Amino acid sequence: MELNEDLTIIHAYLCADGYVTRNSPTQKHKYYKLGLRNTNYTLLKDFHDRFNRYFKVCPNLYIGQRCEKGSRKIYENMTNSFGSFYSYEWKMPKMDNEKLIKLWLRTYFDCEGWVFCKSHQNRHVGVDCVNEHALNQVKKELEKFGIRIIKKVVKDGKMFRLLIYGKENIIKFQKEVNFNHPDKKVKLQEAISDFVDYNWKIENNSESIRSILLEKVTIKKPYLVRIFSREERNLKILGKRLNKFFKIEGININKNFNGLGTQYFSLNINRIDEVRKLIKHNLINPQQLLKIRREVF
Repeated sequence: MELNEDLTIIHAYLCADGYVTRNSPTQKHKYYKLGLRNTNYTLLKDFHDRFNRYFKVCPNLYIGQRCEKGSRKIYENMTNSFGSFYSYEWKMPKMDNEKLIKLWLRTYFDCEGWVFCKSHQNRHVGVDCVNEHALNQVKKELEKFGIRIIKKVVKDGKMFRLLIYGKENIIKFQKEVNFNHPDKKVKLQEAISDFVDYNWKIENNSESIRSILLEKVTIKKPYLVRIFSREERNLKILGKRLNKFFKIEGININKNFNGLGTQYFSLNINRIDEVRKLIKHNLINPQQLLKIRREVF
């Protein structure tokens, strides 16, 4: 059987939440069934339409439960071409087409994957499977798209888990794989949006610079002016534009570490003449001005 988009997605559905089965050969009455068990209508309808289009037969759709068809011919074609679909035995088909690989992965994660988002603490995409060999195939294909994977063994070695952490990594998953499952698709975007963006929007004009300083300047007595940022790039741009628009000189940028070992940067201005320029141009908010000694004014 030659893989196209429809068959690729059907195969992934059957590996994830599906079944390709027959009764015992010793029984008099034979049956052969292929189907998808899932409560989500979008996935059931997708399986239904693709099955109908590829095999030219219409499966039975039971909303909120499953979509299935009994067919010896289709059963034998699928098992002869791809082998077993049982939980511990299925495997990814051989695919050279990048688009088909992405469609297979998307469909598999639609059924078996999840998105977890604990705001500003833990955001990840995950999937569990009892079939380690098959999950290793999934891991390998994801890594080909630059998606870093953490693999874990859970439930006393009876289950295997893949986890995708980190903003850039999860964005790559969204770009290369994503979800068709509507709820998971929304949850994925929520997880990405939950990450803090540490890059400041610094416009190339004096008012933008003034606005940033009024918000972020802190004073360490007697008159040391400091601005902190997780990203050194923010302070380098800010320093150049302070010089450009307000002629501020003597700017130093230092690397620091907090008590937890997290790296951050500080922009420092400690020359009294430069601090006076900041005051003159209204670049320090009134609350912080109260911390500066009177002789500076």
